Amino acid sequence: MNNEPYTVVMRTPNDDFELIRGLLYAEDIYKKETPLQYKIIKEDNKIPSIINIDISKENLGKGYLNKRTLLSVSSCGICGKQELKDLKVEGNQLKNIFFSSDKIHDMQIKMRSFQDTFSKTGGSHAAALFDEKQQLLTIKEDIGRHNAVDKTVGDLLHQNKLKKAKFLLVSGRVSYEIVSKAFIAKIPIIVAVSACSSLAVDFAKEFGICLIGFTRDEKMTIYSNPNYLKKLKNV
Repeated sequence: MNNEPYTVVMRTPNDDFELIRGLLYAEDIYKKETPLQYKIIKEDNKIPSIINIDISKENLGKGYLNKRTLLSVSSCGICGKQELKDLKVEGNQLKNIFFSSDKIHDMQIKMRSFQDTFSKTGGSHAAALFDEKQQLLTIKEDIGRHNAVDKTVGDLLHQNKLKKAKFLLVSGRVSYEIVSKAFIAKIPIIVAVSACSSLAVDFAKEFGICLIGFTRDEKMTIYSNPNYLKKLKNV
């Protein structure tokens, strides 16, 4: 950043600019609507390994001053935090929307149909964002589940469509950091294939997020704010 080393992110190549934009947004480093200028400094086997972005001091968010290192952000949300109080994310509870549980499984099937890397390897995560009418806005894959979320958010930021995102679907489990990323992006519903950590559940309740896990075989577990489901079928 500004020609100085800032962070290392371990990721699956592709959608690197989207990953950067989404990560900086989630970390409150850059939230302006003005597009960032990305410059590839170094490539290894035609894959970008060093990318620089220039951000003026007046456009840098409070997150830039945070002493937390971002080295481990793609694998552990608490890694790099100095104190438990650093986990706090401020803001008003999100305004949720009412929806049918039947639509959850339809969106999940849609997401799975685009998981090309997973189909080939069985070793990648995916995140997908849908609008209020359950229409797919974007889907991204990455070996890191947090990275996949950042890529989807970054993609919609590039398209100026993030405000349309109402559902976040993820292919793995949900940590507190994924809940925090959804809250910062103002996405009120999270649907996961796997489990949700207890800290993720606590954050979801505090943020007003409807958190759903173990969504498979037309069943699901609702961890927070179940009152937003209009129709409970096989739940």
